[in-house]
Order: sequence, then structure tokens, then C-alpha cells
Amino acid sequence: MSRGFIKESDQEEIPLVAPRAYLPEGVTNYVTQAGMDELLAERQKLIDEKESLNSIYENEKRIALNNINARLNLLNNRIDTAQIVIMDEQPPDDIRFGAIITLKIESTKKIKTFQIVGVDEADVSKGKISFLSPLAHALINKKTGDKAVLKRPNKDIVYEILNITYV
Repeated sequence: MSRGFIKESDQEEIPLVAPRAYLPEGVTNYVTQAGMDELLAERQKLIDEKESLNSIYENEKRIALNNINARLNLLNNRIDTAQIVIMDEQPPDDIRFGAIITLKIESTKKIKTFQIVGVDEADVSKGKISFLSPLAHALINKKTGDKAVLKRPNKDIVYEILNITYV
């Protein structure tokens, strides 16, 4: 049938859904157990939201349902591709995925603590950085007492590693 014979009201709206955190094609989707738990809780919340959809207008309900289904599709893909990293299997003296690292910034002497986590659980305000971040790349495979250099355009930042733990 020609598009000319389709009423505008019959055309389904394609929901615009914000993409999830960037994960390059071919890169393993590493997560901590806490990160996986967060993804599963997010999925349950979306399922509950889907089941409780109420609207007097069928069109509004259909649009909301399409939006939830699109978000669920992206989320389910992340869950299906997630690979949980077991913290007990990480080398205790080396910085790897999941490590909680206490650092001293050499220039300011400020102490910072970060955990290297998956892309979906990264949140700098909570001290969680993605394993893909430049800082994580500078820290991986370092040991307590080592220095890590984060290359910056104006001035490099040098960190001294004070402590490494896994929880």
C-alpha cells in the first residue's frame, strides 16, 4: 500500500530513547556484582512501570509502552552481554577491574578514592570510574607505592597509589 493511503493517526511514533553509557563495539561489558544488581533492579523497575501503565487515552498508553519497551531492549542487551568480574579472583596487590584505589595527587597532596567499574555503574560523584576512562587506563597494573601519570593537554597529573583493595 502506498504511504499516501495511511492516515497520520495510524503511524506509530518511534520513541526517542537516550542511549546507555558508551561501550565501544567489541569491548567486553565488564561489571561488578553490585553493577549487575543495579542493572537487574533497573530492569525490574521498568517491568513494574510497564505493568502499572494506566492512561485514559489509548494513544498515550501505547506511546509510553513503546518507550518502556525501547529502554528495556537496550537494558536487556547490556544485561545479556555483561560479564561479572569476581573480586576475590583479582590479584590483591595489582590494580585491576573492581579495585578501590586510594590516591594522592602529587601537586596538591589531596587524597582521592576511586573504584574502577563498568560503564553503566560509573559515577564520578560516587567515586566510581569506568574501566574505559583515561584515569583507569593510567592506573591498571600499578601497585601500591607506584606513580600513575594522567596525560593532560596543559599539565600532566601525577598520582601516587597509597592503597588497593577489593570488596
